[in-house]
Amino acid sequence: MPKASPKPVRLSDFLTVSLAAEFLGVSPSTLRNWDRGGKLRAIRHPVNGYRLYRKADLRKLVDQLQE
Repeated sequence: MPKASPKPVRLSDFLTVSLAAEFLGVSPSTLRNWDRGGKLRAIRHPVNGYRLYRKADLRKLVDQLQE
């Protein structure tokens, strides 16, 4: 039985540091600190190395904080 192919990664599924910080209501510096501390993981853009945050991860964090 063939394995299911992984869902393709789309840049529209991610936010930059500044947009993710605005979404969460924190500063970009706070977001970078959370990344370094492991609270929220960013991926790196394959071309320019910028941090990108998965929208689904941000929503999950918001949900956890609201509980």
